[in-house]
This record gives sequence, C-alpha cells and structure tokens, in this order.
Amino acid sequence: MKSGLRFAPRAVMAVVAAMLTALGVMTVGAEQAHAANRDGLRPDATGTCEWDPHGYWVQRCDVWSPSMGRNIAVQIQPAGRGGNAGLYFLDGLRATEETNGWMGVPNAPAVFENDNVTLVMPVGGPGSFYADWNAPAQYDANDPVNYQWETFLSQELPPYLQQHFGVSPSNNSVLGISMGATGAMTLAANHPNQFRQVFSLSGYLTNTLPGAQSLMRVAMMQVGLNINDMYGSVISPRRFANDPFFNMEGLRGTDVYVSAASGLAAPVDYQLPPQDIAAGSPLETLSRASSQMWTSKARVTGINVTENYPAVGLHNWNLWVDQLNNHVRPRVLEVMGAA
Repeated sequence: MKSGLRFAPRAVMAVVAAMLTALGVMTVGAEQAHAANRDGLRPDATGTCEWDPHGYWVQRCDVWSPSMGRNIAVQIQPAGRGGNAGLYFLDGLRATEETNGWMGVPNAPAVFENDNVTLVMPVGGPGSFYADWNAPAQYDANDPVNYQWETFLSQELPPYLQQHFGVSPSNNSVLGISMGATGAMTLAANHPNQFRQVFSLSGYLTNTLPGAQSLMRVAMMQVGLNINDMYGSVISPRRFANDPFFNMEGLRGTDVYVSAASGLAAPVDYQLPPQDIAAGSPLETLSRASSQMWTSKARVTGINVTENYPAVGLHNWNLWVDQLNNHVRPRVLEVMGAA
C-alpha cells in the first residue's frame, strides 16, 4: 500500500500532463482550422481571389455569372471557425462597382470579426433592386448591363460559396438597406430553402401601391435607369409578383426583421450637412410608412415578424450602423448558430 501511495502523485502528474498535451493539441488544431479557413485565398474566375485592402480577412473574388455574361465581384469574409452559415449584405440605390457599401462606414467585417459566419458582399448593381430585369439597364449608354441579380444570388453564387468557402446553400441570412431591403425581402420570399432569415432596414415594401411606382421611377432616374426596363409596364404581372407587399407567403417559417425610423433627426445626425438632413428625412418617413403597411398585412396573413421602429433616425448610415451592431448581429448569431 505504501508503494502505491508513494507512486500515486507520479501517476496523477502523468495523467495531468497527458490531458494538458491533448488540450494543447486541440487548441493548436482549432487555431490551425481558423487559419486554414481565413488565411488562404480561394480560387475564382480569374484564377485566385485577392486580399481586399480593407483587411479583416476579406477576399475580393470574381464569380462568373452565366446569366449576366460577366464576372461579378464579391467581397467575402470567411467564417471565423469554419461554420457553414452565410450572411448576404445588399446595398442601397447608389451601389458602386468599387466596393459594397457595408464595407465602408458600418465596417461589417470588423463587426463580425470574431464570429462564425461567412459575410457575402456582392459589388455593383446600382438601382437594380437585385432583381432579374426584362431589358438591359442603361445607366451606361455605351455599355448596357444585363441585370440578372436574383439568378446570380440564388443560383450561381451559392455553389461557388459552398465549394470554396463551405457555406451551406440552405443556411443563409440576407440583409438589405433601402433598395437592398426590397431585394432582400423578395429573395427570401422566393427562395425560402436558401434563406432562413431576412432583415429589411429602411426598405420600401409596398412598391405597386398608388404613388409608389412614380417615386421609384424618379429614384431610378437619378442613377440613369428606366423602371420599365426592370419589370415592364406598370400593369406587368412581374411588378406585382416582385412587390414584397404581394409576395410574402414564402416567408412563413422565416425569421423576419423589419425596421425603419421616424425621419426625425437623431442627435448624431446634426453633424451632417443641412442638405443631407433634408434628404434623409422624407426618405425614412416613406420607408416607415411602407414598412408598417407591410408588417400590418404580414400579421394578418399569419407571418411572424419582429418590428423595430426607432423614434429618431434618418435614411443614412448612422441609423443602419446602430441596427447592425445592436440588433442584426445578435439576431444572426442566435438564429444562424454562428456565435
């Protein structure tokens, strides 16, 4: 017995050492998995993605779109720990061909830096509403663009993301502001097997109701586009089929979040030029009215929706940054299992 007691501490120490070694191996393995998922550039249509100068492990990848007949740039931040959830970020009316708007002021890659979800940020598509258009978009008269954004986002991009970034084609969330919110709601309703969650921030969700088409026509003219090229004439069935107000049945079972502020300036907005305040107020007021009409119908229809209507806020990044940090991110991590 004495011999057994004498050697027990050595045995215990051996077991502890073995456990620590195993934990060390597991830790190293986790770190290597993290590095493998984020540190390597993926293949793309030009050969290899490029590191985006923005940082935060964002890669700029060119993805071939057969429907549009060209490469579409997508800024992608891989999931922090190899998770299979994807979060699509859709831009506003004045989206540029240089970068997705969510890379700028809101700095979405920094917000989700430590999270286990792949950020998918398509570049371009000003005035497109992320729809499949009937006719070429004419914002550049010398180079008409064949907008087929819904096809790209729902059919062409997911296989690429699954193959090279491990994103499941059925475990995605989609978020949009303004024009992008309209597109996000349509995408989620039309493709419920792809998108489990949708966020509409300051969206326009009643696009065929009286007066809405005229407002959209004026807005699209500002970026050199004709609304008739999108869905056809004002009586085209496609207009109604792609109006979120008449296209919500596909959202049953989807986690739906709708938000729009009052159009009254928040304290932070008074740092903006007067013309920005003047422009942002009516745009947000219209979005609020449209969003509340949509949610009212959704509830009567039996669709579960979470509403958030800040008392102050204009149609600008000040509002959307707050939404991203305090509402979108926590909800994405919870619903998508991406913490």
